[in-house]
Amino acid sequence: MKFVKIPQDTFEAMQLEAGMLLNTFDPESSEPPADEDIICATTGGINISCTPSYSDMGADVDNAPVNVKELMKLDNWVCTIGFTALSTSAEFIRTALGAADIRGNKVTPRRELKQTDFKDVWWVGDKAGGGWVAAKLLNALSTSGLSLQTTKSGKGQISVTLTGHVSVDAQDVVPMEFYTSAEDTAAASVGVDDEEVRV
Repeated sequence: MKFVKIPQDTFEAMQLEAGMLLNTFDPESSEPPADEDIICATTGGINISCTPSYSDMGADVDNAPVNVKELMKLDNWVCTIGFTALSTSAEFIRTALGAADIRGNKVTPRRELKQTDFKDVWWVGDKAGGGWVAAKLLNALSTSGLSLQTTKSGKGQISVTLTGHVSVDAQDVVPMEFYTSAEDTAAASVGVDDEEVRV
């Protein structure tokens, strides 16, 4: 059988475990995060999504087939990170609310949105081969608000969706970037150093 085969780097390229959400990450050094860089503990895994939206400009053209590639238009990208958190720290409650202020032990939702409410957020996860894969959500803001679900004899859980936003100063920049480290085996096969590859 000719077509019963998997790539040789299948295991090395697999992403394992849930990964973690970070305030900062340097793909150049890929150092383990400091405790203060970890945004929160999560449960149930983390969903990273970068979804395009297209328009078929030939949809109302007589005799035009559906989805003619020359008539397709890319409208926008919707980039999100969704997760369920176990943290109820003041800083995380503020992050989940989106527009809010912290004064002492009090977190207050705000009626106005400030530019300082937006921040970059990283997700970083391990690869089976010893490397890592990462996603950076640019200008992230919670668009789901705060929803705390408690359970008897269990842990309270906060569901959060962070959405990336385009900046008026960089309107052509899609608000999500992906990074992946090169595995040692793959690097050796092409004769390059082990370094991150930006997608």
